[in-house]
Amino acid sequence: MQKLLNKREGIVNFSDYKKLRYRILYFVSLFVLFLAVAIAISPVLWLFITSFKSTDELYQIPYQLFPKNFDLNKIVEVWNSINFGRYYLNSLIVVIGAVVCSVVFNGLLAYVIGIIKPWGYKVVNSLILLSYMIPAVASMVPLSVNITRLGLINSYLPLWFVFGANAYYFVIFKNYFSSIPKVLFEAARIDGCSDFGIFFRIIFPLSKPIVGVIAIFTTTAAWSDFLLPRIVLKADPLYTVMVKIYEIHDNLATSNFGPDRLLMLLIISIIPQIILFTIFQKQITMSVALSGMKEG
Repeated sequence: MQKLLNKREGIVNFSDYKKLRYRILYFVSLFVLFLAVAIAISPVLWLFITSFKSTDELYQIPYQLFPKNFDLNKIVEVWNSINFGRYYLNSLIVVIGAVVCSVVFNGLLAYVIGIIKPWGYKVVNSLILLSYMIPAVASMVPLSVNITRLGLINSYLPLWFVFGANAYYFVIFKNYFSSIPKVLFEAARIDGCSDFGIFFRIIFPLSKPIVGVIAIFTTTAAWSDFLLPRIVLKADPLYTVMVKIYEIHDNLATSNFGPDRLLMLLIISIIPQIILFTIFQKQITMSVALSGMKEG
């Protein structure tokens, strides 16, 4: 019993819960949290329920929240009607390339700036941090011009490399690498290990947690990215999921693809992100602490 009384949960002692004001505060906080969760998931729940309605039910007056029939065959029918698996595969290719580029390029840059520290590294570090001030949309025009000049239209390479130059990922990598004991680097250099060898044999294996966080962030961003794929990809067979959904929505008035089926596509498109967040939510919340570490 004494152990329970001495147990501390956050900033409130276990015994404090016996007091009325703490119990009131606890239930009020719990209610606020449940309310916040309900507000956050209500759009997804509404989309899921509404996607099973027919077109007539969408515009029915008075409005009915639930459809008359939850026909799961509608998912398969919508998937096969436009061969949606092809666009899923395209998005998967983009995600894999983006994850590799974001981990390797940002990791190597953070290693050079944070660990090797060559001449002029402070200037480069400052320029990278200053890039935070440039809105991503502002860089789309010069980026699209350069992509066109290089002949990379209808290529996935720009969609991969854009994640290899991310200031946010660089800062997270740099802060994490700074926490690794420097003795390991010195011992490796004494044994004749090169800088690349230190990165791939020592730093990379010790950085699996942060690599996982960056991979999850990149996967989510690359899967849901629309603007750059829309600019780069001009051929339908190369479209990603988001670009294909936009094209269907843009031609909705002149096609036989009803709005109810479009809603079903939206549900299908967000399933991978929901699964990813459900499995790796601890790693995602870890990034909040890592990104808040002091910049050295």
